[in-house]
Amino acid sequence: MEILDILLSENFWAAALRIATPLIFGVLGALICEKSGVLNLGIEGIFAAGAMAGWMAVWLGADLWGGLFFAALTGAFFGLIHAILTVPLGLSQHVSGLGITMFATSVSYFTYRTALPQVSTPPRIEPFQPLDIPILSDIPFLGTVLFKQTAMTWLALFLVVLVWWVYNRTPLGQALRAVGDNPDAVDAQGLSVYGLRMGAIVAGSACMALGGAFLTMSAFDAFFFGMVNGRGWICIALVIFASWRPGKALLGALLFGAFDAFQVRLQTEVGAFVPSQVFLMAPYILSIIALVIVARRAEYPRALLTPWFKGQR
Repeated sequence: MEILDILLSENFWAAALRIATPLIFGVLGALICEKSGVLNLGIEGIFAAGAMAGWMAVWLGADLWGGLFFAALTGAFFGLIHAILTVPLGLSQHVSGLGITMFATSVSYFTYRTALPQVSTPPRIEPFQPLDIPILSDIPFLGTVLFKQTAMTWLALFLVVLVWWVYNRTPLGQALRAVGDNPDAVDAQGLSVYGLRMGAIVAGSACMALGGAFLTMSAFDAFFFGMVNGRGWICIALVIFASWRPGKALLGALLFGAFDAFQVRLQTEVGAFVPSQVFLMAPYILSIIALVIVARRAEYPRALLTPWFKGQR
C-alpha cells in the first residue's frame, strides 16, 4: 500500500519530471546528432562544460538567461570540434567523442580551479525558482506536477515539441533525416552533407550543454566535481530506447526520472533492511532492461557511424 501511495503522489511525479529535465535536454541533443548520422560520445563532458559555463557566467554577473546562452555556446564550441573531426575529416566517432568528453571535463575543472584557486566551498548563485502560475498551479495533481516547475523544465518540454515539429513538418527536418539514412541521395539533391551534419552536431551539443546548465542553475545553485554523475551516458542509452523519436525520448527520460525518484522514496521506507546500494543501482538496472526489450525493434539511422566523403560511393 505504501508503494501505491508513492506512485499516486503528485510530489513523486513532480520530482520525476524535475529529475528527468536534464536528461530531456541531453537525449534531444544526442538524438539530433545521431539522426544526422554522427554519434556524439562527448555528451558527458559537454554536460560538465555546460554546467560550469552557465554557473560561472551567472556568478560573474550575467542574468540566468544569459548564463543559459553562454552554456549553449560552450556546448556548441565542443560540438564544432567533434563535427570537424568526424565529418570532413572522417575520423572515428567513438574516439573523437571520448576525447571531447575528457577534454571538456578537464577544461571545466581547470577553469574552475583557476578562477577559484583558494575556495574550498563553491560560491552560490541565485538559481531559477519554481514557477507559481495563478489558477493553473491550483489544479489538482497537474498543478503541482507541471505548473510549479522552473522555467528550464518548460524550456525542455518546448524543445521536445520543437524538435518533433522540425523533423516531421519542415524541409530542414526531412533533409536532416535523409542525411542520416542516405547521404548520397542528399548530395545528389545539391544539399551539403557536411553542412547538415556539422550543423546538427553543433545544435545537438548546445542542447546537451543546457542539460548540464540545469544542474547548476535550477537543480542546485553551485558547480562541484562529479555532479554530472553519468547522466550523459544514460542519454545515449535513452536515444536507442526512444528509437530516435522525440516523443519517446521524453517518455524515456520521464521513466528514468520516475525510477530515480521512486528509489529515493523507497529507500526511506525499507532502507533499514536493504543496503542503500541496491536502491542506487535500481534505476540503471531497470533502464538496461527497458533498453534490451526495445532495442531489438529500434530502427537505426542507416548511415550512423559511417563517414561520408564527397565523390566517393
